[in-house]
Amino acid sequence: MARARSRRLAVWVVSGVVVLAILVFGGTWLYIHVIEGPAPAPLSLKSAAASPSQSASAASSASAGTASASAVAGTWQVSSGSVVGYRVNEVLAGQNNVAVGRTSDVRGSMTISGSSVTAASFTVPMDTIKSDESQRDAQFNGRIMQTATYPTGTLSLTSPVSLGALPADGVIRTYHATADLTLHGHTRPVTFALQAERTSAGIEVSGSIPVTFARWDIGNPSFAGFVTTQNHGLLEFLLKFSRS
Repeated sequence: MARARSRRLAVWVVSGVVVLAILVFGGTWLYIHVIEGPAPAPLSLKSAAASPSQSASAASSASAGTASASAVAGTWQVSSGSVVGYRVNEVLAGQNNVAVGRTSDVRGSMTISGSSVTAASFTVPMDTIKSDESQRDAQFNGRIMQTATYPTGTLSLTSPVSLGALPADGVIRTYHATADLTLHGHTRPVTFALQAERTSAGIEVSGSIPVTFARWDIGNPSFAGFVTTQNHGLLEFLLKFSRS
């Protein structure tokens, strides 16, 4: 009898574990794919899917390069509508997910002289970056980024960016930049591609910078075996500039 009761107890325990696993897995799947929905799309210029006609107009605008360069020369300030944030792939209770946090609290400026961006610097208060999960934000501000100790993130251009002959308004061009990125109290050089577009309101720039966490001594976001992440993520940005 005792042996039979032990077998029944074991069956109940195993069954309970299986049911719990199903509930956790199913609940997580339901939350990620139904309740929460897909992650926000990567930050980019609205007209990033440039048509062939736009590319052709970019080439035809080369002859107007001198006039264009003169038109954009000067200092440009970050304006409203700018967004900076992170994008990290994670596995949440066995389910693939994309963690995204963003802030519109971006400050900075760039200087254009002739046909080059000669200076640019940007600052973000790190504790203003928010995701769709308060628990994720608490981990971000606490053990991961330690925002009380390292309150700001900065990006400063270290080499001029040659613009060449500027295209017409509404045409997107790709450039490459070299800068110093400061996160978590550590400054590291980075090189990245960006897209820029002149609009009727000013200049818009978007792009992303790969960030390997260990390079900035940032703790891996993985948490207690429940959430695991890759060892890297993306810093993404959409900056809108207006003339000073």
